[in-house]
Amino acid sequence: MIRRPPRSTLFPYTTLFRSPEFVIDLDLPPEQRWKEVATVYSADIKDLLSAVKNVTHPIFHGLIFKLVDKFGPKLAETFPQPFLDEIKGISDATAIPLGEVAFFNIFYEIFTVCTSIVGQSSSGNLYHGRNLDFGLLMGWDSKNGTWLATEILRRMTVQLDFQRNKTTVFKATNFVGYVGMVTGMKPSRFSLTVDERFKFIGGYIGFAEWILGKRNGKWMSFLTREVLENATSYEEAQKTLAKSVLLAPVYFILGGNRSGQASVITRGLKFFDVWELGSEIKNGSWYLVETNYDHWTKPPYYDDRRSPAKRCLDKFGANNFSMANLFNVLSTKPMNNKLTTYTTLMDVASDVFESYLQFCPDPCPEF
Repeated sequence: MIRRPPRSTLFPYTTLFRSPEFVIDLDLPPEQRWKEVATVYSADIKDLLSAVKNVTHPIFHGLIFKLVDKFGPKLAETFPQPFLDEIKGISDATAIPLGEVAFFNIFYEIFTVCTSIVGQSSSGNLYHGRNLDFGLLMGWDSKNGTWLATEILRRMTVQLDFQRNKTTVFKATNFVGYVGMVTGMKPSRFSLTVDERFKFIGGYIGFAEWILGKRNGKWMSFLTREVLENATSYEEAQKTLAKSVLLAPVYFILGGNRSGQASVITRGLKFFDVWELGSEIKNGSWYLVETNYDHWTKPPYYDDRRSPAKRCLDKFGANNFSMANLFNVLSTKPMNNKLTTYTTLMDVASDVFESYLQFCPDPCPEF
């Protein structure tokens, strides 16, 4: 069941719920930071891993998780700190084998589908929003018309407040058990979301190199966590995200705290391209839309979320662009689909960070 989700009073959707909120105390030893939230959601994490096992068993006959249980702990021991100790703490709190918790923490390096938008209103306010879609090919429930893993992940979605000395360092939306970050905001500094970049090699090349001992690259979600914790400005965050060597291709969508300060950073393992909102404003536009395809190419017809998002934004226009209308865009099909777990809205300058569990009533696209 979904725990403690207050109904929203901001938007006119009766099925809309805020995600539950927890504090992660960075002053605690890493092994203890996730104990509370991991204990509360232990059954859900186990349900997710069980669903993945059931989906993969007919093809691999349990081989994947035999390998995970055998080699996963060794993989975890190669993770940088404090992530290794945090993952060990989650394993201890939930009684889930360390290898399986480590496996869950590299999910995003492999396959997800997302939509991120940063736009500037006519008054100069920046709003950053994202949908996170996850669970494609992870078990289709034909009776209910849903993806099994997506339904479980929605139950595991929480809003987190990372604190030091009882003061917020950054805020994030996350799946419980996942210690990296794909959606976050550093108050008064910058907002950050991550969309997977669909490339043939995906994260497999970097992952293989890591396994074989070549570890000069960074796990994407660990890098974003480090940036949210340690970067003190939009410029520092952009430079770090653009120039760090990665294990997987990805898009970093970055928003700042003043007009024109936003960008989409397209990344390969070493390659980077920075697409600036400022250049779009000079050309008469006022937003950046990123899904899972390079902005200089046309998205495939079978997965074109970019064009509908742009049509919605153009319909509202910069004069009517607001947090509420950004939510309306992200709630429109196909941006909202059967894989969508949550929507997060961010306003850096005003220190607004809101996470909502998303639902897509039928008729609704599968992805």
